[in-house]
Amino acid sequence: QVQLVESGGGLVQPGWSLRLSCAASGIIFSLFDMGWYRQAPGKQRELVAITMPGDGPTYADSVKGRFTISRDNAKNTVSLRMNSLKSEDTAVYYCNAVSRIGARPSFWGQGTQVTVSS
Repeated sequence: QVQLVESGGGLVQPGWSLRLSCAASGIIFSLFDMGWYRQAPGKQRELVAITMPGDGPTYADSVKGRFTISRDNAKNTVSLRMNSLKSEDTAVYYCNAVSRIGARPSFWGQGTQVTVSS
């Protein structure tokens, strides 16, 4: 079955960095759009960044210049490097995979908590 397993969350101070990773299994990774979403308490889940096979990454305006998404098709992983973290980045971060073919099924990881606080 499909599994997306996130890791790397934690508690950091404003201005610090974190790197999130997502390991995918059960999919043909190179045929999937891979993205990171986040959901803060009381808010809707929102797109943070997405990387599509053969295309450049897309970022939410709020993270442009601070976050970098990267994928390794050989290792079936997607990472999110987060620099200059702010308190408003506090949220549960979810890995998402969407197939580029067929009915375009979508899969989610279980989420990892990122808390930015002094």
